[in-house]
Amino acid sequence: MSNNFSRRRRGMRFKPKGGLNPAQQKTDRDAVEARQEVVSEQGGQERLFEKRHQSEIERAENIAVGLPPEGKPEATAAPAEHVHPHEHKAESATVAAAAEEKFEPVKIQEPPKGLIDTIKDAASNLVKKVQKLIRPEKKIHKEVIINAETLETRVAVTEDGKLEEFNIERTTEERLVGSIFKGRVRNLQDDLKAAFVDIGFEKNAFLHYWDIVPNQFDSGVEIVEREGRRPQKPKITQKDIPRLYPPGSEIIVQVTKGPIGTKGPRVTTNLVLPGRFLVLLPNSDQSGISRKIENQEERKRLKKILRELHIPDGMGVIMRTAGEGQQLRYFVRDLALLVEEWNSVQEKIKKQPPATCVFEEPDLIERTVRDFLTEDVERIVVDNPKACERMREMISKISQRSAKKIMPYIEAQPIFDRFGISKQLENAFSRQVNLKSGGAIVIDETEALVAIDVNTGRHKGGKDQEASILKVNLEAAEEICRQLRLRNMGGLIVLDFIDMKSGRDRQQVHNRMRDGLRRDKAKTHILPISQLGLMEMTRQRHSESVRSAVYDDCPYCKGRGKVKSTVTMSVEIQRKLQEILKKRTRDESDFQLRIVVHPTVLERLRTEDEKHLIEMEKRYFGKLSFRADTGMHAEQFKIVNVENGEELASVGA
Repeated sequence: MSNNFSRRRRGMRFKPKGGLNPAQQKTDRDAVEARQEVVSEQGGQERLFEKRHQSEIERAENIAVGLPPEGKPEATAAPAEHVHPHEHKAESATVAAAAEEKFEPVKIQEPPKGLIDTIKDAASNLVKKVQKLIRPEKKIHKEVIINAETLETRVAVTEDGKLEEFNIERTTEERLVGSIFKGRVRNLQDDLKAAFVDIGFEKNAFLHYWDIVPNQFDSGVEIVEREGRRPQKPKITQKDIPRLYPPGSEIIVQVTKGPIGTKGPRVTTNLVLPGRFLVLLPNSDQSGISRKIENQEERKRLKKILRELHIPDGMGVIMRTAGEGQQLRYFVRDLALLVEEWNSVQEKIKKQPPATCVFEEPDLIERTVRDFLTEDVERIVVDNPKACERMREMISKISQRSAKKIMPYIEAQPIFDRFGISKQLENAFSRQVNLKSGGAIVIDETEALVAIDVNTGRHKGGKDQEASILKVNLEAAEEICRQLRLRNMGGLIVLDFIDMKSGRDRQQVHNRMRDGLRRDKAKTHILPISQLGLMEMTRQRHSESVRSAVYDDCPYCKGRGKVKSTVTMSVEIQRKLQEILKKRTRDESDFQLRIVVHPTVLERLRTEDEKHLIEMEKRYFGKLSFRADTGMHAEQFKIVNVENGEELASVGA
C-alpha cells in the first residue's frame, strides 16, 4: 500500500492545546486580570471572594448611571509632584549615617508606677538580660507610634528606627467602605441584573445580582473542609432574586466601594467581619486559610485548629496571616468576640429602621490594634490618653500580655519628632529618594500609571561596573517596596532599573522585588524585567494614597509641576502684539499700548528682547510701555489701549 502522506505532512508535529508555552500564556492572563483589578477597583474593600463576573458588574454599573459600558477614565492619581515652591530637600545623608549606628529604642518618660509594678518590671528586665547573655540573637526593634489629634490620626510602624509603614486618617471623614447597612430595595433592573438599594445616601447603592448570589473564595484563600458541618441552606440563583428581594423588601448589605462621580456606593450581601486573627463570614459556611502563610507545616497545624473551632452553623471563618504561630486559645477568643459583635449587629438590624448603618468600619486606631499588633512588636506608643486607654481595653479582651505593650507618651516634644519620624516623612514623600549607595529613585505619579526611575547618581561604579549596578538596583528594589507601602501607591506601576546585561542579575533584582512585596498587605502582581529593561507591576490598594490625602494640586501650576518659561511668555506676548498692531488702520498718530506682566517676564523683555520690541515699534508705528504686577501669575499678561483704557487682550487670567 502506497504512503499517501507527503514529506511535509510527515514532518508535522502535534501542537498542544494552549500553544507551545502554556505557562507563558497563564502568566499573561494573570497579568491582564491584575491590570483589570487595579483599574476598576481602586479604593474598594479587601478581596476575599472571587471576581469572575467583575467586568459584567462594571458594565452594568456604568450603564445604570448613563455612562458608556466601558466607563470613562477616572483621574485616580495626581500629576507629577512639582518642585516649587516648598520642595523638601532629601535627608538621605542623615538617615544613612544613623542607619550605620547600632539602634537603641527611644527612651520616653513614663507615668509613675506602683511598688508592685516596679518590682515586676525590674524582674522582667533582669530575665531578658540573662536570656541575651545565654543565647544572644539579632533582634529587630519593631514599634508602632500613634499621633492621635482632633482632626487627624497618624500611625507609623518603625523597624530599628526606620519608617516602614505609614497610615493617616482624617477624623471628619466618614468610614463607608466595610460598613454594614440595613437597606431597602428601591427597584430591580433585570436588563442590568442589578438592584438599587436605599442605604440612607443621596444616591442609591448599586447591588449586582452576582453580589447577591453566594460567592466562592478568591484564589488567595484555600478552602478548609470542616468535619460534621451541616449542609448549607439551598443556594439561591439569579432567577430567585426578584422573588426573594422585590422592591420594598429589606436587605442587609456591606459597602465594597465608595461613591465615585455620578456612581453611588457598590454593595454586596457577602458580609465579612475582620478580627485580630480571623475573619468571620456570617452568611457563608465556607472556611479557609490565607495562602500568604507559606510554611506547609504551619498550614497543617492551623487547619487542625480551624477544624477544632466551634463555629456557629451557617457561618464560616478565614484565618488571617496574623494567626501564624498563634495558639488555639487566641483563635477561640477572637471567634467569641466576632460572634458577639455579629450578635450586636443583628440586634441593631431588628431595632433600627431601614436605610441606617448597623455596623461602622473601625477607625484607624482600632484597625491598628487589629492589623499591626503582632508578636514581633515591642511596644505601641500613643500620645493621646483616651486613645491609649481605649486600645488597652480592646487588647485586654484577647491578650493581657499584649496590653502591656501599650505605652502613653506624655512628653512636650511632638511624638513624631521625638522618634525621628517627621524627618523621614519629609524624605519619603519628596520626588527623589536618595539611596545609601549614592544612587536615587525618582517617583512620578500620573493619571495613567506610576513611573519609578532608578538612577546611579553620584555612584560611579569603580572597577566592577556590573557588580556596582547590581548593588544599586538591589538597594533600589528594597526601597521601592518600602515606598509603595509608605505612599500607598496603587494601579499600574512601571519600574525603570539601571540596564543590566546579565540575565542572572535581572532575575536577582526580580527576586528581591518579589520578596520585598511579600510583606505588603495590598495585593500585588509583578512581571519579570522586559527586553526594554522595564519591570511592570500592579498594586491593588484599598484606600486612597497618602499623597491624595495630604496634598492638593498646586493652585499656581494647577498640578503640572511646571510653568511656562520667560522666553515662552516673551514669544507669546510679541505674537499677540503683532496681531493687534497689524489689525489697526495705518495713520500718522502713534498707537500706544501698555503691557502688564509678571516681574520675571518684564525682566526678560527689558534685557534680552528689548531690541525686538523696538524694531516692532518702528515697523508698526506703535508705542509700547510695560508695567510689572507682582499679583499676576507668571503665565498671565494684559494688553491695554492707553488712549481709551480698552483691554485688547488678557491671557492666562
